[in-house]
Amino acid sequence: MKKKLIALLLVFTIILPFAACSKKTNSSQTSQTASSSVSIQMPEKDRAGNSIDVPKNIDSIISLAPSVTQTLVDLGLGDKIAAIDTNSATVEGIKKDLPAFDMMKPDAEKLVNMKPSIIFATNISLINGKDAFKTMKDLGICIASIPTSNSIQGIRDDITFISQVTQTADKGKKLIENMDKEIEKIENIGKTITDKKKVYFEIAAAPEIYSFGKDVFLNEMINIIGAENVFADKKGWIAAEPEIVVNLNPDVILTNVNYIENPTKEILSRSGWENMKAVKDKQVYYIDNIASSIPNHNIVKALKEMAKAVYPDKYKDE
Repeated sequence: MKKKLIALLLVFTIILPFAACSKKTNSSQTSQTASSSVSIQMPEKDRAGNSIDVPKNIDSIISLAPSVTQTLVDLGLGDKIAAIDTNSATVEGIKKDLPAFDMMKPDAEKLVNMKPSIIFATNISLINGKDAFKTMKDLGICIASIPTSNSIQGIRDDITFISQVTQTADKGKKLIENMDKEIEKIENIGKTITDKKKVYFEIAAAPEIYSFGKDVFLNEMINIIGAENVFADKKGWIAAEPEIVVNLNPDVILTNVNYIENPTKEILSRSGWENMKAVKDKQVYYIDNIASSIPNHNIVKALKEMAKAVYPDKYKDE
């Protein structure tokens, strides 16, 4: 149950604003990227809309969000990461045995003692409605809040923000270009599909079943591959009643549940679902949990898996 709770909390984050860096000295500072001589405007607000004053030199980074940790590594900043959240422990490219903090209850005293240049945090750290970073803000430590993005454009904006703050704007631009190139390849095929399959994507297994509607990046991804989300008329993350899913009769079922031993087998053997088209045809597939749960450029891995699962003939060369 603990693993399931963590998995759900990573998805159902409540967008609550952080107050960021309390120490403001120059709201219009500019900087040069590490890989370019082009002067760029340093962000004056974080992704939550809070005013920030980014240090000129960032030597020590604390990342309290797996999506940010992955992005920092792919920007070539793995060596500058001094601490992470516990969910980032499996991210490749970071130092071994880094201090790891509970993103829901970060230890403020230990974080302060590490004297970071900047802390990247997500809105999950305010899950109880308390500002876990007040002490650090009062000491002038820069806190950059990046609420969980619900759209692919939001992911682009997150990468742009992180790369600008860390003076790796050129590398950030490249990450976005590479992501968009892969998305475009899938989308061009998806646009040719006229007989669209109905897809149900499960992110939490029975008995507390959850899925999503529009305004979620996974819904965009279903559209991109040329399919239709059975819950497209809903909005955001939703509890899915088993009887409703049966009545919607999807052609394909996708799941990224990773806290039970065999999620596809569980769905195929679920009582009352045996006459559903996807179950009868055994069209139930697992999609990489990390790639489909964490909103950053690595969603392309999940996008390709989704495309091949739903339309294997159309995407066999991808």
